[in-house]
Amino acid sequence: MYKKRQISIIGGAGHVGFPLGLVLSSKGYYVKLIDKHQENIKKINSGETPFLEKGAKRLLKKMLRKKKIMASSNLKEIKFSKFIIICIGTPINKNLKPQTKQFFNFFSYLFKHVTKEQIIIIRSSVFPGIVNKIFKKFGKINKNISYCPERIVQSKALVELPNLPQIVSGLTKKSIKESSTLFKKICKKILISSIKEAELIKLFSNTNRYINFAIANQLYLICDKYNVDFKNVRNLMRLGYERNLNLPSAGFSAGPCLLKDTMQLSSFYKGNFELGLASMKVNESMVELVIKKIKKIKNFEKKTIGILGITFKAETDDIRDSLSLSLIKKLKKIKLKAIYTDVYYKDKYWHDFKSLIRKSDIIILGAPHNKYKSLKLPKNKNLIDIWGII
Repeated sequence: MYKKRQISIIGGAGHVGFPLGLVLSSKGYYVKLIDKHQENIKKINSGETPFLEKGAKRLLKKMLRKKKIMASSNLKEIKFSKFIIICIGTPINKNLKPQTKQFFNFFSYLFKHVTKEQIIIIRSSVFPGIVNKIFKKFGKINKNISYCPERIVQSKALVELPNLPQIVSGLTKKSIKESSTLFKKICKKILISSIKEAELIKLFSNTNRYINFAIANQLYLICDKYNVDFKNVRNLMRLGYERNLNLPSAGFSAGPCLLKDTMQLSSFYKGNFELGLASMKVNESMVELVIKKIKKIKNFEKKTIGILGITFKAETDDIRDSLSLSLIKKLKKIKLKAIYTDVYYKDKYWHDFKSLIRKSDIIILGAPHNKYKSLKLPKNKNLIDIWGII
């Protein structure tokens, strides 16, 4: 029999599940973070955060002392939880096609351990229609399935969760009621929608951001062609003119959600999502633009190229789908020497900041971490900053 105050989060050691588990445990729930990532499990249980998350370390240590949270790789432990929250989404393959079969197969295994009274909440991005397919296939085992998409900005979940409204959709009145009651404990407001609406809200949200970044990058490309300073144009466009405030800066638009969700939407719309496909083309082309800029530098073939920041965006330690890494791979493919550093991410190839500046002839801003904004380079260094922050 499950315990009413216990929650299992599958994918609980990841960027969506871990901060959610922390917040729920701080509200008096007993949270089991279930994940297959053994290294992250070990870190969490020892009081170390598996990745950068503002305010997480102190809260984790507190919840561990109170025995309100723990991580495990044992999926069978879900039998003790009233709520089972799924924080794994629909992946895409190398051809950018959603892998719905892989996602569906997970639920085939999950429902071997589920009872009819438990509440199942799907949290991450899913291919539209898959929640209803799961219900049709497994509804005889458990009808209490809801879809409550996460909406946080990575690394700021603990700050954002209490202030964001939560979309709640479900396939039964009980699933909607129970899910709403749970999220009322941690969220500012509950917004009820249909399953189809919630699935599209999640994909539309990330697609909207991806397209918006593509607008800025396209305008940057125009400015670059005609030797105009995009940063200055953007600043003057926005100064005292509120209708232009939504124009972001140019740069590498990437990460584990934006492109993936845009491509899921494109697949759902049978490949007719021209705006999404065009946005991908524009955003991915920024890597080629940087390479073209490198090739304009005299004797570039003999120069060392240093990348400042390889995470997919500023103030995170996540390198998944990073365009900086894509740039490094392409530079190496054309036999150019590239080295890198990062404020938040280190591996065996990492260089310290001062060493990279000293060794590099060409310096590229890969991720606009705050530390780099006040950077002053020696005059003999060539800087490529598509973000416009240096």
